[in-house]
Amino acid sequence: MKKCISYWSFPGGIEGACPISEAAAGAAKAGFDGIELCIHTSGLLTPDTDEATCRSYADTVRSQGLALETMASGMSWEFSPTSPDPDIRRQAVELHRKALQRAAWLGCRTMLYVPGAITIPWNGAYKPVRYDLAVEWAREAIATLGQTAAEVGVNLGVENVWNGLFYSPLEFAAFIDSFNNPAVGIYFDIGNMLAHQQWPPHWIEILGKRICAIHVKDFKLAVGTLEGFCDLLDGDVPFAEVMAALRAIGYDRTLVAEMMPPDPTILERTITALNKIVNM
Repeated sequence: MKKCISYWSFPGGIEGACPISEAAAGAAKAGFDGIELCIHTSGLLTPDTDEATCRSYADTVRSQGLALETMASGMSWEFSPTSPDPDIRRQAVELHRKALQRAAWLGCRTMLYVPGAITIPWNGAYKPVRYDLAVEWAREAIATLGQTAAEVGVNLGVENVWNGLFYSPLEFAAFIDSFNNPAVGIYFDIGNMLAHQQWPPHWIEILGKRICAIHVKDFKLAVGTLEGFCDLLDGDVPFAEVMAALRAIGYDRTLVAEMMPPDPTILERTITALNKIVNM
């Protein structure tokens, strides 16, 4: 498996302002095998970035000897695919349709996609969406985006995240299967469901081949809130069991550490932990 780091783990990354060359050089120097770039509505990589620029970014990353297999989008937090407002839903689909094309130009295999939200824990102004309606609107968006994903040759990796949706692996698996589209899969975040009384290795066993990419995070159950996310190996994620489950389903691709906020030693601490995790 390839040990990778998120662009969001670099200063300015969350804003889309960290130079790609700087992030790539930092990832390579720290000893990572790859980096995950991230697309934003503004910044260096957006849904309007042209093909030549995307290919230049890819060349910059790969010139450092790094893999570039995944791209992440957080645009659904701003333009939710499950918004009651149909105009916002249309914007969300259009932004991600264009994002999939940029992922293809970057040479990525998978794009992380947040399917919408019932609630957003860090956004008190977001009004809760009724579950059945959210699932219906999420399905409509993914049906459309799945077609684009298949056309451009990029997996649409639907993430399990703190959005109030799909907190059961059985429901999540059935939802993904309903599209009957091999380009629609799951971008599985190991740490995201721990606070919801769920066990990551069991999710991996149940979701199986639907998983097309992995985010690596750790979480302290005693904290239980967003502040519970912590350095790898400092929390309660059962990494030895996680690695055994990943090997059992034949997963052998990227392990992307998503560590936020950035700090001066986060890369060093993260690669040290990842080296231990992959050898478990």
